[in-house]
Amino acid sequence: MTNDFNTAIIDEFRAHHGRVGGMFEGARLLLLTTTGARSGRPHTVPLGYLPDGDRILVIASAGGSPRHPAWYHNILAEPVVTVEDGVFVYQATAAPLAATDRDEAFARAVEQDPGWDGYQRRSGRTIPVVALVPIPVPGPPRSNASTPGEMLRIVHDAFRRELALIRAEIATSGTILSAQLRVNCLTLCVNLDGHHTREDDGMFPALEQFQPDLAPALTRLRAEHEIIAELLKHLRTALSDPTLTGADLIKAVDVLTADLERHLDYEEQVLIPILDGA
Repeated sequence: MTNDFNTAIIDEFRAHHGRVGGMFEGARLLLLTTTGARSGRPHTVPLGYLPDGDRILVIASAGGSPRHPAWYHNILAEPVVTVEDGVFVYQATAAPLAATDRDEAFARAVEQDPGWDGYQRRSGRTIPVVALVPIPVPGPPRSNASTPGEMLRIVHDAFRRELALIRAEIATSGTILSAQLRVNCLTLCVNLDGHHTREDDGMFPALEQFQPDLAPALTRLRAEHEIIAELLKHLRTALSDPTLTGADLIKAVDVLTADLERHLDYEEQVLIPILDGA
């Protein structure tokens, strides 16, 4: 990919909070900024990624090139990187997976998308898999949102998009669900639980103090959080069943999606005007 090509993708990614069209439409993308091993200057590239619980994985395929990409050499020299996921901008530690961990992660990637195997065969090298682990910092994560209300909507849209991606992956998975698809679903569960916990423990109490007449709406939102938590628990239980089929999983995801969409729509309707001082 040329620098001009990457620049266009980066600009579109930032302008649309992680969504891009063309050949990358519907892909999970992030922007990775590394420090040049020789130049010392920041170097940003768009990369596909794999959800993996509390970390994300990127694959140094370089499109099947026989050489590792520049960003991989950069993280070996300086493992602290900046990640943009379309919602948040944060620092992470980049660590190449070793031996068995690398092989297991790469096998998951190939099972979901055989294109990775084509890159491996053409490259003539063992393609590294790199884990990006967020570095904890005090305070809220940084984002490019212009207002608190926009931040809430962007976060919600990311969950909507991830559910749509997962449903599309299920629809094309056939009768046997890939290990990576199961990981994608479990990662969504963890992230949704975490988002609702932060709202219950942080944003909602602050709003109650600021605007007591919101109490009935916040009571409803908390109750909906409990309903969604039960749906997530059911989804996690289903995912632990090795006989789970795509049809079974679609039913569980569709029920979750319907309830979550109603919840997110109501929360935005009630809270965004308050958050933005309208």
